[in-house]
Amino acid sequence: LEKKYDKACEFWNKHKTRIHYVIYGILITAYLAVLIAACILNFQRALPLFITTLLAIFFICWDFLREKYEDRITAFFNPGEIYLQRQWFWLKWVLCAAIIITIICWLIFDTAKQGSQQLISFGGLVIYVFLMFIFSKHPTRVAWRPVFSGVVMQFILGLLILRSKVGFDIFNWLGIQIQTFLEYSDTGAKFVFGEKYTDHFFAFKVLPIVVFFSTVMSMLYHVGFMQWLVGKVGWIMYVFMGTTPVESLVAAGNIFVGQTESPLLVRPYLPYITKSELHAVMTAGFSTIAGSVLGAYISFGVSASHLLTASVMSAPASLAISKLFWPETEKPTVTLSGLKMAKGESKNLLEAASQGASNSIMLVANIAVNLIAFLALLAFVDSALSWLGNLFDYPQLSFETVCAYIFMPFSFMMGVDWEDSFIVGGLLGYKIFFNEFVAYERLAKLIHNREEGGIMYINGVKQYMTVRSEVIATYALCGFANFGSLGLVVGGLTSMAPTKKQEIASGALRALVAGTVACLMTACVAGMLVVPGLEVPCHVLFGNAFNSTDFPTNSTELVGCCQQLFNSVNHSQETFPGGNYSLNFWKGCCRILYQSPFNC
Repeated sequence: LEKKYDKACEFWNKHKTRIHYVIYGILITAYLAVLIAACILNFQRALPLFITTLLAIFFICWDFLREKYEDRITAFFNPGEIYLQRQWFWLKWVLCAAIIITIICWLIFDTAKQGSQQLISFGGLVIYVFLMFIFSKHPTRVAWRPVFSGVVMQFILGLLILRSKVGFDIFNWLGIQIQTFLEYSDTGAKFVFGEKYTDHFFAFKVLPIVVFFSTVMSMLYHVGFMQWLVGKVGWIMYVFMGTTPVESLVAAGNIFVGQTESPLLVRPYLPYITKSELHAVMTAGFSTIAGSVLGAYISFGVSASHLLTASVMSAPASLAISKLFWPETEKPTVTLSGLKMAKGESKNLLEAASQGASNSIMLVANIAVNLIAFLALLAFVDSALSWLGNLFDYPQLSFETVCAYIFMPFSFMMGVDWEDSFIVGGLLGYKIFFNEFVAYERLAKLIHNREEGGIMYINGVKQYMTVRSEVIATYALCGFANFGSLGLVVGGLTSMAPTKKQEIASGALRALVAGTVACLMTACVAGMLVVPGLEVPCHVLFGNAFNSTDFPTNSTELVGCCQQLFNSVNHSQETFPGGNYSLNFWKGCCRILYQSPFNC
């Protein structure tokens, strides 16, 4: 038996590579057979799997060709690169002029079609860039390529996702899949906390999502998928924007993981990065959110597709603003050829899953205690301000009111409706001085109020916003830029690079400002591109319009609802008002559309 075993081991060692190829070949053949069978049975149902397979094949072939024929590919494109470098002086001006003319033409045609609100968002974007330039650390040393290419990249991403049907459908589908995926955390929560776990919604419904997502991310990190994905996104930003490899990888990592986790990808190189690179690393952390808390915001009722879009669009914006606010004045020492991302410490997949769940304990505890402390502090501040306001016959004074007045101009510059800019200003205050959890919780209530279709104003206070304002607010709040995260970033980076302690502490506040502005820029781009559907249900719109003493001004939404109302009657035998539509609504629509006496 021992001899037979030794022969088998010898045969295995001799033909190990071939045996691996045979096993891989059998598995791939079986997978393709399953894919073909699924496509034959129902191609529409198998379409996501088919597209995923095509993308996997493309990237596997891409990596294989790059690894094996990198020198030949470089030599092939080298003459073109040399020619571009020679002609770049005049070519860059032609390219800039073409981009500017394209944007102006697009704005003219889009304004003619959609209205002038998009122009306000565009003006806000220009103002934010101008303000960052004025308060830049070294205004005369700004390299404009990362700035302009970052804004253009952000705009292109927004255009593909928000305006093209294919891009919107893809991100909408991804949002639905993520929502479905996150619902599996309910099984664990139900087992641990019982059938009535939703009675304590935040503690037993939202926080388990953070645990579940952290576990999944740890597993993906162990198998190398996250490193591969971050590497691809980082390479695109490195080539397109001209940023250094370290800051490009960290910015790409922040799309998926948190502000203290993404620097771990390049931890060995942190002691050798420049001040500008360090500032970019911190800014990227402040301007994006982690995938683990993304699920929590989705569970509040905030749009999953818009949160995903905001996470992707804020990555190039963070690098653009960072390079504008703190330009590079030193020579970076870490190059692309010498850069390798850190690997996971777990030995197998089960250990990675357990480690991810254990690591989430601190995150969950941090979220819970911060919310308890901040909401209690907010209640105290509101009570104190109300007492102070009562002395001057203004008991409505609160922290939200103060923040609303401070941030109202910034809200309006993003393209928020003037009537809603007061509310969004308050949300920005919550986000910056407390955290985005508090802000998104308030935004979710406003969204719920609109969907319920209640009265828009109660005692002069607006109860919900338009869909456009909600969307812009979703993008503006999507980042960790708050004073609570400031200590987290300083502590986390100092532990990774102790020699950079003084530089981290001195640049953290500037990075917080830059991260905040990056989020506001993303909101401006969203304001330029988003085209929401009907803001409120027709019967609610009629109630707000026709139940007042003044006759309403004709709006596109009001005319559209009246047309729907008359069209529904023309295709129906019912001739009397019913359902949610009162006689008063019919009379108002008759006056707006000037319908024939027979219809009215």
